[in-house]
Amino acid sequence: MAHSLSAKKRVRQNAKRNKINRSRKSQIKTAIKQFETTLAGGDVQAADEKYKLIVARLDKTAAASAMHKRTAARKKSRLARKLNNLKAKKS
Repeated sequence: MAHSLSAKKRVRQNAKRNKINRSRKSQIKTAIKQFETTLAGGDVQAADEKYKLIVARLDKTAAASAMHKRTAARKKSRLARKLNNLKAKKS
């Protein structure tokens, strides 16, 4: 348990940041699930739009240090590969 005022403030700040970071990661996970259901449906255009939104959200989360930049890059790469596979099957 924190005793000094600065330590108590740091505990409050950490709790607040933890809540924000969890929310950001949860939004990304939800968006990825929606993207994968769109891929399963076979709609290339809708999947492309969702991919662009996910990329923007991943970049924003990585910039805020809620997620490591290489983790975000890895997720983007894997999603792009899935999208490109769907595009190749459609053409």
